[in-house]
Amino acid sequence: MPDLILASNSVTRRNMLMNAGVSFEAMSAMIDEEAIKDSLLQEGISARDLADQLADMKARSLSQVYPDAYIIGSDQILENNGKIFAKVNNVSDAKEKLKILQNSKHSLFSAAVVYYEGKPIWRFVDKAILTMLPLSDEFIDQYLIKAGDSVFSSVGCYQIECLGIQLFSKIDGSHFTVLGMPLLPLLDFLRLHKLIEI
Repeated sequence: MPDLILASNSVTRRNMLMNAGVSFEAMSAMIDEEAIKDSLLQEGISARDLADQLADMKARSLSQVYPDAYIIGSDQILENNGKIFAKVNNVSDAKEKLKILQNSKHSLFSAAVVYYEGKPIWRFVDKAILTMLPLSDEFIDQYLIKAGDSVFSSVGCYQIECLGIQLFSKIDGSHFTVLGMPLLPLLDFLRLHKLIEI
């Protein structure tokens, strides 16, 4: 049984841990994420607490099956002018989202929670603020053509490590928080618990 499990199918989160030299296994969290998110939103949860709760539930779901492993759950939520946004799955919705986000600031909340023996033993939520440039409809159209299907894997329809960086005039916060996980605090925790060597 692995010592460390990432409760996520996110390629970006897997790559962050692998590139940092962390040994782990990735598994799908056993939750209905969309149903849980909808329920919490109906209760009026904040974007920050939503990221934290989803990360918690992902880790908890696998900790019940692998109680002797350290389970990492992580999630990211985008908020703009008090509205919480979800991922889109078509170009038309992506264009509408970018038209809303352009020429304004939005926040990304990235959370990580670690479970061990069925209990949460560590959690962290970080925030990044991104300022998007004014974007014309023509620019958005060209961007979506060039970026392709990658826009559907990001809640903001961009990947700052790729073409999406061209959408922004300013980013305040950790690069890793923008990617979707507060990596530096998580690495501190893993070192403390001797789950990584350096």
